[in-house]
Amino acid sequence: MEFGQIITRAGEVIDVIGVIAIVVGVLYAMVDAAIRRIRHLGPVYERFRRVLGRGILIGLELLVAADIIRTVAVTPTLESVGVLGLIVLIRTFLSWSLAVEVTGRWPWQRPPTAADDGVDVDGAGRAAAPSR
Repeated sequence: MEFGQIITRAGEVIDVIGVIAIVVGVLYAMVDAAIRRIRHLGPVYERFRRVLGRGILIGLELLVAADIIRTVAVTPTLESVGVLGLIVLIRTFLSWSLAVEVTGRWPWQRPPTAADDGVDVDGAGRAAAPSR
């Protein structure tokens, strides 16, 4: 088997893994929501969206990786690189949109810490000793 065929096959395998990740994420989110609803374990909808979004994000990242492998590693042409750029742009926008839905903040924003509540926090996220 030629190197190009191996790379193409690797991209296809990662594509399948990406689709499986999305399907597993959807199924897990549905089962989790059903269990939480039956047992009355708090808000179901918000958690369902967060869990579902995470599954889709993982799948999208794998699909982008597969596209990059197939396009860049196997004799890239200007057209194939352009198509890859468009695909990556669309999937990146989707990933950022999902990240905002899941976390409630843009990917480049730092998560809220105890320091935001007026507590001194060291670089590791622990409450820092008072300075003298």
